[in-house]
Amino acid sequence: MRNPRRTLLAAIATAGALTAVAACGGGSDSSASGSGSGKSGGTYNFWDPYPQFDASSAWGKLVSKCGTDAGVKVKRTSMDTTDLGNKALLAAQQGNAPDVMLVDNPVVSTLVEAGILNKTSDLGLDTSSIQKNILGAGVIDNASYGVPIGANTLALYYNKKILTAAHVDPASVKDWASLTAALKKVKSADKKGITFSAINTEEGSFQFLPWFWGAGGDLTKLNSAKGVAALSLWKQWVDGGYAPKDVLQNTQTTSWQEFATGEYAFSENGTWQLGNADKAGFPYGVINIPGQNGGSAPVPTGGEFVTVPVQKDSSRYDVSKKIVTCLTNSANLLTTDTTLTYVAPTAAVQAQQVEKNPELKPWVGAVAAARGRTSDGLGTKYPTISQPMWTAVQNALSGGRSPQAALDTAQTAAGKG
Repeated sequence: MRNPRRTLLAAIATAGALTAVAACGGGSDSSASGSGSGKSGGTYNFWDPYPQFDASSAWGKLVSKCGTDAGVKVKRTSMDTTDLGNKALLAAQQGNAPDVMLVDNPVVSTLVEAGILNKTSDLGLDTSSIQKNILGAGVIDNASYGVPIGANTLALYYNKKILTAAHVDPASVKDWASLTAALKKVKSADKKGITFSAINTEEGSFQFLPWFWGAGGDLTKLNSAKGVAALSLWKQWVDGGYAPKDVLQNTQTTSWQEFATGEYAFSENGTWQLGNADKAGFPYGVINIPGQNGGSAPVPTGGEFVTVPVQKDSSRYDVSKKIVTCLTNSANLLTTDTTLTYVAPTAAVQAQQVEKNPELKPWVGAVAAARGRTSDGLGTKYPTISQPMWTAVQNALSGGRSPQAALDTAQTAAGKG
């Protein structure tokens, strides 16, 4: 049997490696405290990664209302996503985990391996209406351990003025060849091509995955011909001047800032930039990231899961279930996902979102093609694959190694992880 303390410590290290790449993460952190009294009428502790939303925000009010509706007071604590994952593991080790916790989806498998999350089936939580690919990030060994509150992901923003000047119809971009042809036209028109993040962190892996998966790549075989094709595409763009060399240092934020100058034709970025796109001062559009041979490439899902940590007092679960159900019912999902600029995890609420805001239509399509980074049984193996992968991207784009050699090294490193 595994040593629980050793498992928790290993899980803490894993959680620390999974930085927030697509959430609405913020900065400050609040102190953690254990659970209050055990039944209806007491205080229930709730942790989330949204320090940017205070008690007066729509989100803050919803959390409080869900507690009131369940007959309890909710004590909400917000902190940075990475801090939340680490502190959750420590709190569980000390026996004072919160009653309900909202965690970044790649961290779910880490917390499950540490033995601190309840199965949704054991709690009687209904996940039947959740899209399977969104739920997948929280499924381990065919059991789900949380309810997704929404999803965000990646697509290609484009500058309409630049594409018009370069005589590029965005509808013509259907695969890698047509996208590269469009970039060539843009460069010929003395404009800048595409910006993205290839930084040596999880953000770099997050942005590379649509191209890797879009070629048919398998994360357990990083150096396959399909993986090499994806990395070769990015290298072709950097070497050809279609993408700037600073993609090696770009975060998703700095990459967006480049696009926001109005000088770039395309930007690979996320749902969370829609508000900024509306303020950019130039007309823009959004298309799905194309697969190598057409169709929408699978993109990684971002977003959080509402989870119920294991408690010594199991009588608390009934109220915790009520709080989770309140936070994730259709009426509240619409409000919450609008606030977070997330795509809802259910088709019914997605339809309401698109009716309310037609700009979300391509994002709904992107989420439909998305998959969890820890899905397909990878679970806590994902960080040991992701780091060698982003290192390979850095080595290839900097010219240090060929795409094949860089991914050969990455595969060897991932096999030892």
